[in-house]
Amino acid sequence: MTTPVPRSSGFPDPYGHNSGANLADILERVLDKGIVIAGDIRINLLDIELLTIKLRLIVASVDKAKEMGIDWWETDPALSSRARRDELTRENAELRERLARLEELEPGRERKEAP
Repeated sequence: MTTPVPRSSGFPDPYGHNSGANLADILERVLDKGIVIAGDIRINLLDIELLTIKLRLIVASVDKAKEMGIDWWETDPALSSRARRDELTRENAELRERLARLEELEPGRERKEAP
């Protein structure tokens, strides 16, 4: 006959009721303080370095990342609609400038007005 282990035995409850709160607390602390994980992977063959991969992972809240000076997602057109709009505006201005230079090179050609 087996006897159940009492909860006060010091063993953690694998499916405990407090695990959600503990996970939330840990996540809040990590996002508030930030965590950096760094590592290098090197592949050598007969003392000849064939491949080096450097991995850097930062887990932090957006506010903490901005505080650390990390804000690359704000200027990446794939992630920011404002950055995408700014890139299109810049590209449009460059194309208009190129078109104006080309029209200046061909003085005999008349410019067609849009209807």
